[in-house]
Amino acid sequence: MAGVLMHKARQLYIVVSCVSLKRRSPCIDGESPAQARRPTLQRTPMGHGRCARPPLLRLALTRSSGRYAARMLMMLLLVCSPGHLSTNPAFAWDHWGGDRGGTRFSPLQQITPANVDRLVRSWEFHTGDLARRDPRLMARTKFEATPLFVENSLILCTPFNEVIALDPGSGMAKWRFDPKVSTTQRPANRYNCRGVAYWVDEQSSAGAACRSRIFMGTNDLRVIALDATSGVPCTDFGRSGEVKVDPGMPLEWPGEMQITSPTVVARDVVIVGSVIADNVRVRAPRGSVRAFDARTGRARWTWDPLLLDGIEAGAANVWAPMSVDQARGLVFLPTSSPSPDFWGGKRPGNNQHADSVVALRAETGDLVWAFQAVHHDVWDYDLPAQPTLARIDTDSGARDVVIQPTKQGLLFVLDRATGQPIWPVEERAVPQYGAEGEHLSPTQPFPTHVPTLLPQHLSADDAFGLISFWDRAHCREQLARVRNDGLYTPPSTQGTLIFPMTGGGVNWGGAAFDPGSQIVYVNTSRAANILTLVPAGETRGYKPPTGVDFGPQRGAPFAVTRSLAASQLGMPCNPPPWGVLTAVDLKAGRILWESTVGTLEDRAPLGMAFHWGTPLVNGVLVTGGGLVFTGAQDAYLRAFDAKTGTELWQGRLPVPGVANPMTYVWNGEQYVVIAAGGHSEAGTSIGDSVVAFRLARSGEAPSLWSRIIDRPGGRFYLWIASIASSLSALIFAAWVLLRRIR
Repeated sequence: MAGVLMHKARQLYIVVSCVSLKRRSPCIDGESPAQARRPTLQRTPMGHGRCARPPLLRLALTRSSGRYAARMLMMLLLVCSPGHLSTNPAFAWDHWGGDRGGTRFSPLQQITPANVDRLVRSWEFHTGDLARRDPRLMARTKFEATPLFVENSLILCTPFNEVIALDPGSGMAKWRFDPKVSTTQRPANRYNCRGVAYWVDEQSSAGAACRSRIFMGTNDLRVIALDATSGVPCTDFGRSGEVKVDPGMPLEWPGEMQITSPTVVARDVVIVGSVIADNVRVRAPRGSVRAFDARTGRARWTWDPLLLDGIEAGAANVWAPMSVDQARGLVFLPTSSPSPDFWGGKRPGNNQHADSVVALRAETGDLVWAFQAVHHDVWDYDLPAQPTLARIDTDSGARDVVIQPTKQGLLFVLDRATGQPIWPVEERAVPQYGAEGEHLSPTQPFPTHVPTLLPQHLSADDAFGLISFWDRAHCREQLARVRNDGLYTPPSTQGTLIFPMTGGGVNWGGAAFDPGSQIVYVNTSRAANILTLVPAGETRGYKPPTGVDFGPQRGAPFAVTRSLAASQLGMPCNPPPWGVLTAVDLKAGRILWESTVGTLEDRAPLGMAFHWGTPLVNGVLVTGGGLVFTGAQDAYLRAFDAKTGTELWQGRLPVPGVANPMTYVWNGEQYVVIAAGGHSEAGTSIGDSVVAFRLARSGEAPSLWSRIIDRPGGRFYLWIASIASSLSALIFAAWVLLRRIR
């Protein structure tokens, strides 16, 4: 029924924003003196020094009345009843992926292909990190947060785990909480927080403190619970509002293990993954998934992905976001590769349940099913993305499914109850003859119904470069000298081409799913790595050159180096595009369209906007208005036509928005928001902004500057015009001077 209602919602023009009478007012003035004395909580006034009025319900139906309107009205009454707004993904954004299943779909349709060019920047908020933190520290940040829209606030976390609530209409801070994460811990995966989780305690009375809670995992392995309306720690959770995660063994340094993706809450249980430093040692910390009581913080269960039966390994952790099927009481985990990434001689076998989609009972941690996407991973091809929960039509009827994209560009579609593939998956022979002591799997699973999202092979003849005898020749030489037998070529001392690269393909941004059209939208990167195993005895005193990652893999006979297959100009050796948005028709099993995303404007001389795409680790937002929004590694938020893939609009950002966008309605207006803080690993400029766009109001219009200069290539043409003007002025001055001399 929910799928039918969502489909009908697409046929109507809806602008909805609800009043929840049982929710506490967001007014700061209503807080108690005890809350105001919290030393870690800072408050700033709301817009114009007063609380915004709760929005009214607005509904415009463009169809005639009848059963469609009746169904829609019933849904809206359900959604807008007290306590229900935050449980329905249609008009709120109360989970990191839009809803518990991570569809990243909103049926809001105020913004459409017909009017998207009238979007203007509504507000910009700065977290303050750029102004008050050391630039060397900011150079180790990734601002990948997606805000939630709950409790009449946008709530997000910064790379340093500060939680901030913003007014949805003005972008002004309402409250903020600083957990005071150490800035000396050197986290292996940089300072990062992709988002927070929201939960309402239905057993608590209306208006009670911490009835609605924000949960966050931190870079220093804490799980923190805050009152969602005030930001005050929930003191009944753990000790003073936090639980410390025990890594289970001494860490080599404080940043070897951290939490970067949002927790999830299912059946009153908070479930937490972790991220562990790659390629440091064979006996890495175990990748255990942990669960805590959402009210008390009491440990409920721990589940270890790896079956440690005769193998020596760690990790296989869940670093990417998780999904929840609340009705079934299941949590879905995308597990990662065992340690170390690139040599598995001490972990023979398939290494279950690493590199798998895993379904657990949320209340107990019991294993329901697991599907392994990579056997005996030695390529760092872990599952990087949130499993997307959807309902699709098949020849055997409607099925509840799990959609799992991979770094290799594969799209697995599994039955949600059993984990069995909806369409056949083949075990195909893959390249063999790994490094000494290796135990490769002879086959790997390949889906047959859905085509691959990107090329699976790159040869020396494909090498890209601007100048044939220089940078292209350099790339051709790189690709020719390494082992390259196609996908799943094993690492070697000769050097191995890894294509797609270890960053994907698809990465943590995941896929978006439109339940009406049953189309999947997904960003992919297209680049290659060169991976070389180095005998352990030859690495003493080794200092990797710039652009080369080094992993000692202590306990293994080989260390590893990894670099991007790139030219002297820093451009990938594979031909562009290097970042692509793809639309996949799941029912038909075909790719509908592909669109290049991103330009080289922020990296090329004079802002030349070569439309070759940029690597895309972030994901997309799809709306009922027929649009797909995405950021990229240039400083634009983009909108594409969901039917055709045509790029319709670009909104200039202060720095690249390498984060997932989200949308909501506030006071009758639809907003699209993205965190724009850059990405230190990608080498972009760094910032600390959250930027919101909405349609121009009466009397407003996009500025001429935004239409001409704040577009890809606009700055290059401005440079050309400036140079031409300067030359013209010099020529004119010289002419005047010559006339005077004569």
